[in-house]
Amino acid sequence: MKLSESFFYTLREDVKDEESVSGNLLVKSGMFKKVGNGIYMKMPLGQKVVDNVKAIVRKNMNEAGALEVTMPMLLPIEVFQKSKRYELFGPSIFKLNDRYNRPYVLGPTHEEFFVLAAMMKAKSYKDFPYTLYQIGNKYRDEVRPRLGLIRTREFTMKDAYSFDINQEECDKSYKKQFDAYNKICKEVGLNYAVVRADTGVMGGLLSEEFQAVTDVGEDILVLCDKCDYASNIEVSKCVDEEIDSNEEKMSKEKVYTPNSGTIEDVSKLLNMDASKFVKTLIYKIDGKFYACLVQGDKEVNEVKLGKLLGAKEVELAEAEDVVKITNAKVGFAGPIGLNIPVIMDNGVKYMRNFIVGANETDHHYKNVNLEDFEVYKIADIRNVKENDRCPNCDGHLVFKKGIEIGNTFKLGTKYSESLGLNYSDENNELKPVVMGCYGIGIERIIAALVEQNHDEKGIIWPMNIAPFKVCIVQIGDKDEKQKEVANNLYNTLNRMGIDTLLDDRNERPGVKFNDMDLIGIPLRITVGKKVSENEVELKQRNSDNVEIVNIDNIIDTIKEIIEKEEK
Repeated sequence: MKLSESFFYTLREDVKDEESVSGNLLVKSGMFKKVGNGIYMKMPLGQKVVDNVKAIVRKNMNEAGALEVTMPMLLPIEVFQKSKRYELFGPSIFKLNDRYNRPYVLGPTHEEFFVLAAMMKAKSYKDFPYTLYQIGNKYRDEVRPRLGLIRTREFTMKDAYSFDINQEECDKSYKKQFDAYNKICKEVGLNYAVVRADTGVMGGLLSEEFQAVTDVGEDILVLCDKCDYASNIEVSKCVDEEIDSNEEKMSKEKVYTPNSGTIEDVSKLLNMDASKFVKTLIYKIDGKFYACLVQGDKEVNEVKLGKLLGAKEVELAEAEDVVKITNAKVGFAGPIGLNIPVIMDNGVKYMRNFIVGANETDHHYKNVNLEDFEVYKIADIRNVKENDRCPNCDGHLVFKKGIEIGNTFKLGTKYSESLGLNYSDENNELKPVVMGCYGIGIERIIAALVEQNHDEKGIIWPMNIAPFKVCIVQIGDKDEKQKEVANNLYNTLNRMGIDTLLDDRNERPGVKFNDMDLIGIPLRITVGKKVSENEVELKQRNSDNVEIVNIDNIIDTIKEIIEKEEK
């Protein structure tokens, strides 16, 4: 690609409406263009990056024995209704009607339709196993698209589905895909962690997330400082150590706490640590109200809470509902005398003489104990905290942020049973097919790589992801010798299969250097005045060093660097 003959642009200023480094740099470099909230064009350089990521994903899927298909993006609504997932998606699904008023959706995911495809070869146990995949667009009406390409309304995903006759065989297929995902993450150059996660609307027996570790991540990753324990905070287990307290139980006492609707306020007023408080939070869960109790310095984990009750929707109650239930202003709720079920976190059961709201404005109870109120369920419903004890060893938990770039699921028979995907076993009995599901986000990989690989000048692409491996900057656009050398190098490298860009624009050297740094090309050859001495300059994007190389040796030097980088 010669820039003088190409569609190429960069922006001189940072992008005002991009809140992430990756979003800013990918738009500023001219690789993507934002056209709406959570909607982006892929421009020529960005398309090359996308294609490079797809190629790595596709290679590893094929090597793992998966077969590629293409699914439609316009999907009849009745299939999701049959699997009972239409309601689960709620407002996140894009809906439309055709000219005959028949309802459709834009594909948010394709489990059901891969099941329909699998039915074409699912008669006998002898027909299995097999795995199908696609690389295509997905559409989800996100409440708040944010962080550039990390959370969008339209995105590219590779999703794969394995089909087996039992769980044992499914485990084998799962391992193949799991291993392929590890290879993909390593090949693209990600710093990543694999963590246990919530199965969400996908359902199933197991979910593991491939998380790119970065400060801008939406997810909190919980890792152990001693063992290999790794989990998303949504499902991370809390360890409760029984406390043998010698503290004598006291009788509860109502106290006046004017204008103190937060634990911080009451703590100051009563001169008590937050750990002596029990928070009462009113939740609306599938249309019913529950009171949830956690220690004052802990937070409710809504995913755990939903799993405990088998709920579809978990949300904090509106202020007006809290007032009706407690007969008090928000901030003064407590478990004593409530006429709704009380769910208590495990950690509370070891407490004595704690403080709760009195369900009366400007009042709390102190010296409260478990016998002072009724409990519907006791369970782990809180978030772990940093430095908590590891569930698997005597180590302690540390937190990191992550961008979820991939997810693997053991689905079991959820979709097979709801849609009738069965096979005949050796005894001619019908059995449901056991499925696995594996998704990885193409744009998310790209965004995560930029978050992990950039400096004040711009992007620093890994060699196999960059839109071009080499850029040649021709300094003098009217110098015939420089033109000749630059074009010869450009043609030679491209003939060798080394994707090379030639910046032959009529621009100042500083502009060219800044643009090449911004778009992140790994290797830069500068063809300038030194051609009279048969020399060019070579600079790697991830280094400040500039090397003077003889023109006769530059091709071999480039080959050596690329081969080393791509090992």
